[in-house]
Amino acid sequence: MKVVILAGGFGTRLSEETNLKPKPMVEIGDKPILWHIMKIYSHYGFNDFVICLGFKGFYIKEYFANYYLHNCNVTFDFLKNGNNMTIDHHNAEPWRVALVDTGLNTMTGGRIKRIQEYIGDETFMMTYGDGVSNVNITKLMEFHKEHKKLVTVTAVKPSGRFGALEIDSTNHVKKFKEKPKEAISWMNGGFFVIEPQVFDYIQDDEMPFELEPLENISRDNQLVAYKHDGFWRCMDTFMNKKELNKLWVTHPEWKLWD
Repeated sequence: MKVVILAGGFGTRLSEETNLKPKPMVEIGDKPILWHIMKIYSHYGFNDFVICLGFKGFYIKEYFANYYLHNCNVTFDFLKNGNNMTIDHHNAEPWRVALVDTGLNTMTGGRIKRIQEYIGDETFMMTYGDGVSNVNITKLMEFHKEHKKLVTVTAVKPSGRFGALEIDSTNHVKKFKEKPKEAISWMNGGFFVIEPQVFDYIQDDEMPFELEPLENISRDNQLVAYKHDGFWRCMDTFMNKKELNKLWVTHPEWKLWD
């Protein structure tokens, strides 16, 4: 099953970093947050990624083009064929990564629509390129299969400005409202499981996934929430980045891998 990661936004609230690089490449420890997100999915055996690029997408392409140099032990033998490089694959990830240019100004829904040919008629997972969590992906998938809806969204309870979910007693999302002013409890934490029929709800590049598509899916009773009471953080600002870097040293709850 493919994992789609939205990595094309401008990241304007994190301008201290994003004036040089796209937000998914801002580092926690010595690794981009994008790497941390992929490691979460890889821990559960999901290693086939489609990354939606936009702002400074070349930076992400160059990172993966030189992934071995960034993350693996290598040996250069200059006496053998001029410049022979041997890679220690013990440190390599079992990933297949499709890097897809989805437009500079494309909204989140439009980015999803643009990778339809990479998904085909298969169920897929989707998340944003700036959030980490210890959500159990296996249980999330089981929940999605059990409820048989078009979209499952992971609901979290952070403080801040995120899409609000009104959830009934059977875990169905009765209303989806993006960034409401009133106090709410459950919010959109990303980590979606999505059926391919979702593409029918997205018209063009200018459509944010969190507005009309999810609102209409909710009205059609096809949006269900997987409640996650555990760790979740979004790297939305420079203060968020500092917090995540501190947690990486002290207690990185999203680090599920060895």
